[in-house]
Amino acid sequence: MTLHLQINGVRRVVATDPSTPLLYVLRNDLALNGAKYGCGLGQCGACTVQVDGRAVFSCVTPIAALEGRTIRTIEGLGNAGKPSVLQQAFELEQAAQCGYCIAGMVMRAQALLDKNPRPSDDEIRAHMQPNLCRCGTHVRILRAIRRAVDMLSARVATGKDMP
Repeated sequence: MTLHLQINGVRRVVATDPSTPLLYVLRNDLALNGAKYGCGLGQCGACTVQVDGRAVFSCVTPIAALEGRTIRTIEGLGNAGKPSVLQQAFELEQAAQCGYCIAGMVMRAQALLDKNPRPSDDEIRAHMQPNLCRCGTHVRILRAIRRAVDMLSARVATGKDMP
């Protein structure tokens, strides 16, 4: 089956079995390796990407369900030279230990901030609950999200970019 996908603002054509999980297409066919294989069951969140602005587990999302939809991966948020505000906050708070879960954590957090730029701590915790960090850096991850909220609020208030 040939599919036309919009990934990180780029139109891509992929020929694959329609039941292939999105994660495999991203990693094996498109060399977008930010999303990680964790459990393969949609239970850990290492593979989290956004589809139409919603956080989804790419390991259990069949590629056939994505024709005409907008997909965003960690590679679509920023890069080492120009990281997104959320990526900057994760770095400043040293939210990663081994780093395996971090792309999924960032993508889930970005979906929340895109929908609600000023979430409460309870909203952040509830939204992030499906993603697991096996190293136990959840407190730093939550702190990074809160820091990104503060950074974004400061940008709006001052009209300036802030580190």
